[in-house]
Amino acid sequence: MSAEPRINDRIRVPEVRLVGPSGEQVGIVPLAKALELAQEYDLDLVEVAANARPPVCKLMDYGKFKYESAMKAREARKNQAHTVIKEMKLRPKIDPHDYDTKKGHVVRFLKQGDKVKITIMFRGREQSRPELGYRLLQRLAEDVQDLGFVESNPKQDGRNMIMVLGPHKKKTEAMAEARQAQEARKADAKANPGRSQNAAEADAAEDVDVDVEAVDVEAVDVEAPAEAPAEA
Repeated sequence: MSAEPRINDRIRVPEVRLVGPSGEQVGIVPLAKALELAQEYDLDLVEVAANARPPVCKLMDYGKFKYESAMKAREARKNQAHTVIKEMKLRPKIDPHDYDTKKGHVVRFLKQGDKVKITIMFRGREQSRPELGYRLLQRLAEDVQDLGFVESNPKQDGRNMIMVLGPHKKKTEAMAEARQAQEARKADAKANPGRSQNAAEADAAEDVDVDVEAVDVEAVDVEAPAEAPAEA
């Protein structure tokens, strides 16, 4: 059965309860009279409650109504917050440079309002020293405590140790701030057309979320394909 309401000549009942263009109640009128009023107002007669007795019909611009409904649905999808868990993998004896790089990715994910699953991978004799992984996870949690909190405490899972960080900022807030920042950069570019090419390229790069270090391990309504995690 079509979800589209019946309009104009498609309405097949002897009489309808008519609602005017501004929402006023006209009352029960013959279908012919309702169609005549629709022509006078240059509007459509739209059946809005088919199961009522008699059916309720409203005078409206149906094309405009459909367009506005589609725009509202599009805006709702645009503002929809997706639940995403990113994963970052580290080794117990990670060197300082790699640690700073990985921490930078964790910071970015938390700023975006995403959760982050931190996995410490033990190999060989490292499995006999789980305290190394525990201390590393504690250090990371302390380094990013302004942006996130420990949602799931470190726990051993086979050869791995896992901890989950949750963001202080809600996903919807992060999305709104990202849009504001992007609009501000665009406005600045228009106001300062003489900016260097390097500055413009740097701004454009910030709008592209490309990451070869992490992977989405859990996502709802995420269209982009997940990327493979890289080991430290």
